[in-house]
Amino acid sequence: MEIDMMNPAIPPIVSRPDFAAIAEWVRPGAKVLDLGCGDGSLLRYLQETRDIFGYGVEIDDDNVLGCFNNKVNVIQNDLESGLSSFESESFDYVILSQTLQAMRHTENLIQEMLRVGKEGIVSFPNFGYWRNRVQVIFGHMPVSETLPYHWFDTPNIHLCTLGDFEELCRLRGAHILERRVMNANRQITLWPNLMGMLAFYRFERD
Repeated sequence: MEIDMMNPAIPPIVSRPDFAAIAEWVRPGAKVLDLGCGDGSLLRYLQETRDIFGYGVEIDDDNVLGCFNNKVNVIQNDLESGLSSFESESFDYVILSQTLQAMRHTENLIQEMLRVGKEGIVSFPNFGYWRNRVQVIFGHMPVSETLPYHWFDTPNIHLCTLGDFEELCRLRGAHILERRVMNANRQITLWPNLMGMLAFYRFERD
C-alpha cells in the first residue's frame, strides 16, 4: 500500500541527536529511502533540514498512519521480503535506523541496501557498551535506553557490537566511509566499542 500525503495536521518536528547525526551525512536535495521508517519522523526531519525527496518502507499499520500525519511518502511492506520492487541505484542513500538488530536476514538486507542505493547509512545499539557488559556479567540480558526490552518481549534477534558489524561489512563487500559512536548527544572517540551506546555507519560497495 502506497500513500501520498495530502494535508493532515502536522505534529511538531522531532529534534533528536541521532537524527542530526544522520542528517550530517545526507547531501541536500538527495533521494532517500528509509527502511523500517516508523512514523516517518526521520524522513520528515531530513525533508525539513536537508530538503530531501524521500520514501519510507514500514509494515506496522499505526506507523503508516504516523507517516501520513508527518506528510511522508510510505510504502507498506515487510523488509524481510527484500527490496525487489526498487531498481538498482534508484536512491542516493538507503537508511536503516535502529532496525538492523530486529532483522532476520541481515546480510541480504545490507546487500540489497547497496544495490538500491549509492550509499547505505545504518545505526544500531552497541551491545558491547560497558553497561550492557556489566548486566551480562551479573547474569542478565541488558535493558537500557537503547535496548529497552526484556529478553521475553524483545523484537531484537541479532544484537551486535561495532566489531561485529565491521566484520560483516568486510565479509560482504561493504566499504565503510565513516563511523560515529554516540551517547545521547555526545560523540564518543575513546574506546568507542566499550563506551558508546549507539553506532552510526556510512558505507558503499567496494
